[in-house]
Amino acid sequence: MPITVQESSGTALATRAKLLYSDTGVYFLFFCEDQKLTATLTEDFASLFKEDVVEVFLWPDQSVPIYLEYEISPLNYELAILVPNLNGKFQGWRPWHYQGAQRTRHETSVQGGEKKSLSAIKSWMAEFFIPYRLLQPLVQTPPKPGSQWRANLYRIDYDQGYTTWTWQKTTPRTAGNFHEFKKYGTLIFE
Repeated sequence: MPITVQESSGTALATRAKLLYSDTGVYFLFFCEDQKLTATLTEDFASLFKEDVVEVFLWPDQSVPIYLEYEISPLNYELAILVPNLNGKFQGWRPWHYQGAQRTRHETSVQGGEKKSLSAIKSWMAEFFIPYRLLQPLVQTPPKPGSQWRANLYRIDYDQGYTTWTWQKTTPRTAGNFHEFKKYGTLIFE
């Protein structure tokens, strides 16, 4: 699925994503055309959104205003947090016992250059698996055909200023716009 530009201060580069699911979790693949790896952070759970990144927001249980935010940088560092969003006030919480079957699996790759900070490149890809166990207690059983989750997919790039891509549009130039969870799209499991 294409992820389209929402805000741009530079060149609008192609961004696409694929999603698959299994009995144990959801798989994501992002392709990001790019010119430079604007990524210098080298630790998990850092403020990755301040540099080049892709993000997924999963809201599987619409009866509660709590969703998962997952980010991954081109350098393969991640941020996984559960976000309670109460009337526009939100805070991210790190997973407890983030290991084994509860932990994501992820990898990134770079095409047309080196996988290092500020390298000139042609594109980068991110592949990651989010297990349902990470989403407990929001997800008690795996989705089945016909199940629906609310979600959004994003990309942020800082090569020529601040450029964002979204699957479902949120309010541009608004603090916290990625957290407008009532504007998320609907994933329908087949």
